[in-house]
Amino acid sequence: MYNIVTLGESVLTKNSIMVPEIDDELKHFIEGMFDTMYEGKGIGLAAVQVGNPLRLFITHSPKDMPRVFINPVIVETALEEDIYEEGCLSIPGINADVKRPYAVKIQAWNERGKPFALDADRLLARVIQHEYDHLNGILFIDRLESKKRDRLLKSYKRKSRA
Repeated sequence: MYNIVTLGESVLTKNSIMVPEIDDELKHFIEGMFDTMYEGKGIGLAAVQVGNPLRLFITHSPKDMPRVFINPVIVETALEEDIYEEGCLSIPGINADVKRPYAVKIQAWNERGKPFALDADRLLARVIQHEYDHLNGILFIDRLESKKRDRLLKSYKRKSRA
């Protein structure tokens, strides 16, 4: 298990670096990420959220299997968008409606070093986009209109002082 990095930590705003190799150390790290995500009751977690700036994230959304995305690239997004309430383990207690493409196509490597492509829609597509954003230093609140973001940040600061 790892500690989750929270809003205000600079690592969350930086671009992550490519995973150079998939070895036993990385596999052990991924296991710890799953433990951390499950403990936090999350459905996705990027390596940067536990302080490791690698281009790696995991997902386990309802009605789907656990997935590992190493050095992912979103190669296509749907034109159709939808709005859904998002939260983030790195910004506990804050949720907001975010508009994102309804579906994505992503290419990545799994924990066994095998390349794959995945077409995802609905919740899985949203989780993938949310975690992919983390790899590029983007938080879901960065996708909000500025007044709403400012209001949420004030609320978060009040809660985190309490």
